[in-house]
Amino acid sequence: MIGSESIRALAGGEGGPAARSGRMRLALVERILFVLAAVLLGWYLLQHAITAYEQAAANRELESVHLAVDKPPSTAPRLTKGALIGRLEIPRVGVSAIVREGDDTATLRHAVGHVPDTALPGEQGNAGLAGHRDTFFRGLKGIRVGDRITMTTMTGVLVYTVRDTSVVDPDDVSVLSPTGRQTLTLVTCYPFYYIGSAPRRFIVQAELAQDQRQ
Repeated sequence: MIGSESIRALAGGEGGPAARSGRMRLALVERILFVLAAVLLGWYLLQHAITAYEQAAANRELESVHLAVDKPPSTAPRLTKGALIGRLEIPRVGVSAIVREGDDTATLRHAVGHVPDTALPGEQGNAGLAGHRDTFFRGLKGIRVGDRITMTTMTGVLVYTVRDTSVVDPDDVSVLSPTGRQTLTLVTCYPFYYIGSAPRRFIVQAELAQDQRQ
């Protein structure tokens, strides 16, 4: 008669070759998943560190410019892609980010981007700023009419007041049309918690505060 141990071995039980092979494959898969998770975590931390370093370096550059400049220049030159423009802050919703020239992928990965061919902050007209909904512009989901927006530039500090928010289609560029006053328009993807490429755009429009108008 065949004993119970022999039966387990024939069936590939706990001590059989098939069971040992299965455990080895499982251990290998676990190791691969662990290594993959470690690589992804390392990549995320590296990108986060790069962004934090660039934000801090740009803040130091902005402050050093303020110390060096006695008065603003008479005309603002057009900026090259990636050039430092300033720092955007919306204290009530926790937004604080460096602003650089350009709305390309590389710029928006590490900063809020100034939309080319729109006015610069401080100029007459509509200054467009774009940012990702899951990084620098995450706080815009809680913004309200009347909130104050501070834009620190190379030549001074500008304070805007939010006058309107809206949701538009991606091809609706009318929100960036020139205006006859100093306007600031913030653009990000919408809905904020949408998984994948969000289908619409969330718009915040603000005007230079009354106490700063000349």
